[in-house]
This record gives sequence, structure tokens and C-alpha cells, in this order.
Amino acid sequence: MMVGIVGKPNVGKSTFFSAATLATVEIASYPFTTIKPNRGIGYFKTQCVCREFNVKDNPVNSVCVDGVRLIPVELIDCAGLVPDAWQGRGLGNQFLDEIRKADALIHVVDASGSTDIEGRLIKPGMHDPLEDVKFLEKELTMWFAQIIRRDWPRLARTVESGAANLPSLLEERLSGLAIKKRHILEALKVTGLNADKPTRWNENDFLNFVDALRRISKPMLIAANKVDLPFAEENLERLKETGYLVIPCCAEAELALRRAAEKGLINYIPGSSSFEILESSGINEKQKSALKTIKERILDRYGSTGVQEAINAAFKKLLNMVVVYPVEDPEKLTDHYGRVLPEARLVPGGTTARELAYMIHTELGESFIYAVDARTKRRLGEDYALKDGDVISIVSAKKRA
Repeated sequence: MMVGIVGKPNVGKSTFFSAATLATVEIASYPFTTIKPNRGIGYFKTQCVCREFNVKDNPVNSVCVDGVRLIPVELIDCAGLVPDAWQGRGLGNQFLDEIRKADALIHVVDASGSTDIEGRLIKPGMHDPLEDVKFLEKELTMWFAQIIRRDWPRLARTVESGAANLPSLLEERLSGLAIKKRHILEALKVTGLNADKPTRWNENDFLNFVDALRRISKPMLIAANKVDLPFAEENLERLKETGYLVIPCCAEAELALRRAAEKGLINYIPGSSSFEILESSGINEKQKSALKTIKERILDRYGSTGVQEAINAAFKKLLNMVVVYPVEDPEKLTDHYGRVLPEARLVPGGTTARELAYMIHTELGESFIYAVDARTKRRLGEDYALKDGDVISIVSAKKRA
């Protein structure tokens, strides 16, 4: 699963991305700083089960810091979109194409209204951030429509001839956009359109279907950035009226905290509500003042900088992912090499025990016998739906994992 970071120029997307990944990307206060998309690894944050089981874990595919498990996830920072990008304006479809494979989107919005619709700097409060939400929705919907419309007459005739059904044809046509048949079926259900008679759809029917498909296949939340600036708080409440999940955010504060932690100046776990200064002698007065401001205006007020919360929400609330811990020995919680709780895997909600076995290794899935719940030691069948925090051992004819 991959999450895309989107929005217009100059709202702090690259800062958000840098804070999330600590990757070196160019950050500057002018539009189109990001010429090429940046891909990087961020982290999903969850409470590790090591404390519950009272063991010292040996993570292999993730990191555990003071009982907090940080699981790598893929993020992509796309360059800023401007109105009518779907028609090629600005850097146009080049940017839209980069989010093809994103499974969910984090829309970084300037909550202070200090950038106009093109991304140019203006005084805080002079622009309505709700306009940014509307314009991005339109850009993505029209981009979808442009792709579907290319073959629409042929697809519609094929469906009405009885040679194929619309969901299957569209799934094949839209496979490059990470759109599944279930997304298409849900969009048809929501709009109430007749999938057997697509030639009877008018233009509004077509666009309503495409918009529903966009919302379902690319679920989105809003990271209301620059909450430390004037007018941001009142706009934050207004953004919530859009119906999207809205998370107050200050990407600059998160980046400053992570860089300070990287240098060993403070102890800070991403997404925390506080930090501890470790090397006061290495921090000058200006830096101390900045840290104090971050604490008082961001952490104490909102509970976090919002960056980690937005990433977590994208994977957990938009994509319905759960964390499971596969082990070989359900008694010792170890793998084949004796490592304790070596893996923490993010898997789609509803994943079965047998599907997990296939994720670990094809042979394990093919020779699956049963699974074991490490907490209860109960045997679980192949159709058992994994729950968040499950510690699972797979027993197969080949081996156990």
C-alpha cells in the first residue's frame, strides 16, 4: 500500500514529506519546488505488543523504541497541482500520473489561507482553503474522466452487446490506477446507475460515477498545515465541514523536532506530544526559543504536530490496515532464528490466516494446516480474520512461521 501526498504548490508538502521520511528534498517558498516526485519511507506508529508480553523484542522489518513499533510505509510527494492541470496546465498530467498507484491521499492544505489558488504567497486569511479542497477534487475527477472517456463508447457498446460486463472492463482499463472491481461496484451502487445500459448515461451520470469512483478508490484526508499561523484555527473548523477527516498539522515543527532528535539534541518519538532536551549545551538560545514555541503553540494545543497522525490515519482509517506479528514459536514468540517478535506487518483488515501465510511465503500458504493465536494458544482455521495486534503462528505441512 502506498499513500500519496498531494496539494497545490507552496502549502508545505515537501516539508511534510521531509518530516515524515527525513529524506533530503528541496524545500523553498515558491511554486514548483518539487520538479520530480519524491518517494520515500515513512513510518506507521503503533504500540508494540512487547510490553504486553513482557519481552525484549528483536525487530527485523521495523523499529521498536520504548515500546513503540515504527513500521515502514511508502509515501510519494507529488509536485503541486494548479487549476486545470488535468488539461495540461502547469506541469499538468505529469504530476497526476505520479499518484496513479497511490491507494490513499493526504491532501496538505494551507489552513492559514496564506497562499492563493496558484500557490503564490499572500497575507494569511486572504484565501479560503475550502477552495483548495474543491479544486483538487475537480482535478482528480476530471483526470479520471479523461482516462475513462478515451474508450467509453467502445466499452459501453461491448457491455450492451453482452460480450462483457462493465465492472470487469473498467477494472482492466483502470488497472494502472490501482482501481479494483470492488471500487467500481461500490461506485455503481452509490450512484444507482444501470451498469447494463451505459449508453443511456448522460454527461452528469458519467461524471457522478467518475467522482464516486475517485472518492472510493483514492480515499483522502486533509492535513490542515500551518496551524500556527493566524486564521488557521477558524479555517480548521470550516475544513471539517467538508466531510473529510481533518488533522491539524505543522510540518515545519515536526521537521525541526526530527532533525534535533537526529542530532541527539532531544529525545523525540515521531507523533509524540512532548520531547526531552538531552544536550542543552548544544542548543543555542534561538533554538531553545523555537523548541519552546513548538511545545506551547503546537504540542500543548493540538497534542502533536499532526504529521505522524496523518500518516497513521491514512493507513488505519482510510485503508483499514491492521498490524499483525507473525512468529514461528507461539510460546517463545520467536522466528526460526530465535528472534523475538521480529516482524510487524501492516495488512488489510479482513486478511485471513491463510492469506497471511501466502504473504510470508507461497509454500506456507499452499501447505497451510492451521494457525495458532499466541495469546490464547487456540487453533485458528484458514478463514480466521486477523485482528489488530494479533500474534500469529502458521502451522503448515512444510514449516511453521
